[in-house]
Amino acid sequence: MTSKADTFLKLAKPNKETGFSRVVSLSELRRVGLGFGNGGSWCRDSSSLARRYNVERIKEGNRIVAVKLNGYKKAPLNKPIPAKIRRKVVKGRCAVLATGKPECDHKDGRLDDPRLTDPKAVRLADFQPLSKAANNAKRQHCRKCRETGKRFDARRLGYSKGQWAGNGRYMGTCVGCYWHDPRRFNREASKAWGK
Repeated sequence: MTSKADTFLKLAKPNKETGFSRVVSLSELRRVGLGFGNGGSWCRDSSSLARRYNVERIKEGNRIVAVKLNGYKKAPLNKPIPAKIRRKVVKGRCAVLATGKPECDHKDGRLDDPRLTDPKAVRLADFQPLSKAANNAKRQHCRKCRETGKRFDARRLGYSKGQWAGNGRYMGTCVGCYWHDPRRFNREASKAWGK
């Protein structure tokens, strides 16, 4: 069975030497079964395609209308989750919605901790169960934080403070942000602000 990434590569025909491809329009993608019903899961930053290539999702407003490869990644993103940890995490309930069948999510939304590249060094505490919806929301907020340097403000969810540790600026750690660990955020909020 051919993966969606392989299907895209056959269509886009990236240059073998540089990794650059032509712009592939939404209509072309749909003809080979590569729509964006799930937010472009096959071409998002955490996809197998984006581990090898710099993927550009060309948008009109919030809609992806085309995809292009802009060369090979200098240092491919490879954050393997050991199977033992994955199995344990997905047995839980979503840390945000308390629903079953969660995905195994890296708490560190930046994925820039070098320790996370070593399957022998990662710990169960580095991961959390998130439903697909919650994981997609986290991904969006983490991307915004990377672009702006501003952490997610939990007051948007009705909390009295934006972070339980740190301030509104990203200063090298995700700890304290709601999305880093929603369960801990709720515990800290109950302890400090629930009086």
